Amino acid sequence: MTSQITTTNPATEEQIESYDLMTNDQATAAVQACHDAFLQWRTKTTDERAEVIRAIGKQLRADKDEFAKLMTTEVGKLIGDSKQEIELCASICDFTAENGPKELADEERDIPGGKGVISYAPVGVIYGIQPWNFPCYQAVRYTIANLMAGNGVLLKHAENCTGSGLFLKRVFETAGLPKDLFTVLVIDHDQSDKVIENKLVRGVTMTGSDGAGRIIGAKAAENLKKTVLELGSNDAYIVLDDADLDVAVEACVQGRIYNNGQTCVNAKRFIVTEKHYDAFVDAYVEKMGGIEMGDPSDENTKLGPMARDDLRDKLAKQVDESVEKGARALVGGKVPDRTGAYYPATVLVDVKPGQPAYDDELFGPVASIIKAKDDEDAMRIANDSRYGLGGGIFCKDEARARKLASEQFDTGMVSINGYNIAIPNMPFGGVKDSGYGREHGGFGMKEFVNAKSIYVME
Repeated sequence: MTSQITTTNPATEEQIESYDLMTNDQATAAVQACHDAFLQWRTKTTDERAEVIRAIGKQLRADKDEFAKLMTTEVGKLIGDSKQEIELCASICDFTAENGPKELADEERDIPGGKGVISYAPVGVIYGIQPWNFPCYQAVRYTIANLMAGNGVLLKHAENCTGSGLFLKRVFETAGLPKDLFTVLVIDHDQSDKVIENKLVRGVTMTGSDGAGRIIGAKAAENLKKTVLELGSNDAYIVLDDADLDVAVEACVQGRIYNNGQTCVNAKRFIVTEKHYDAFVDAYVEKMGGIEMGDPSDENTKLGPMARDDLRDKLAKQVDESVEKGARALVGGKVPDRTGAYYPATVLVDVKPGQPAYDDELFGPVASIIKAKDDEDAMRIANDSRYGLGGGIFCKDEARARKLASEQFDTGMVSINGYNIAIPNMPFGGVKDSGYGREHGGFGMKEFVNAKSIYVME
């Protein structure tokens, strides 16, 4: 077993930093310290917690340039995307500080012979296991909601963005968050299982693949711990007969390459009716073919490297297997001969069931275009997936698009005539193999609380 984590710049393949793994005793002591901090934090009023969370948002903005540079160095994000991510996290703090006290306020209801009170009480230490694609946002998304609720928070971040997790801890404490209330655990997978088993840990939240979600969900269930799981997806964006083709093409390009194509809610499958198929393919291939790879720290770069060599190699293998099974790459599709974990913007057509490009999540800048007979067939294909996180509809008839989104699209989120990732005042989460539970929009604040019934008899 290695005793260190070493981070590497995926654009240059140069080592960045090394970090010592915690011993088992150190990890156990860190959980205890977080619990001890929670015992004090839970006594704070929601307004007092909100004040600290508002200060965290201000501190994130103050440290934006330094933090963005670190994220880009660790995972290859475009520098503009890194700055945008931190601004999103600051706005999450703003939203939570503004709305948290109202969301968590006691509720009163009439009961026979008295008054019923519903109190949202914090439960304790919440353990988050998070991936590398949004080093700040993935951690902030569950942390800020749980701090607002009065809980303590543990973070096991992905190894390749260890520095970002520790930077975030510094931001929180500089802003006034009590020491140890947000604790970064530098541990391995075996140690992580022990954290889940720890009696002081009251809930587990995880973002990652559906395979990892099954393992972590099972371990948590074995210990009777509630979970929120935000897992992978293969989001379908459907172009219906009455779509505005120019709008659809532009949004579908943006939706596929955002964050170098490494986002759970990237647009990944593009299902186009026969009416638009040929024109869509021509326009889409032209735009994707014009996207050049480059240095992610350069503001003008449109596509940076993937976060690690092994992730790039997995994507390349999925593309190769899809082509072997009948798909065609109209642009891209080959690993470039250059330093760094780069993969080009790629467009696959003739995508069918049985190919990774149809069945699985391609976590990188690879688009799968699928022809549908008509609108009904397009919706059928969109739902023909084990995943259900996000999706999109392009249709000039807004009322019809809303009806399809609410009644037929089997996903947690649907964009109409555009592409969105996450907005603080809207719930975020999926169905089917994309997991369960919701974050944002006030929902995340109540995932790990005790909705306590208090009966006041008169």
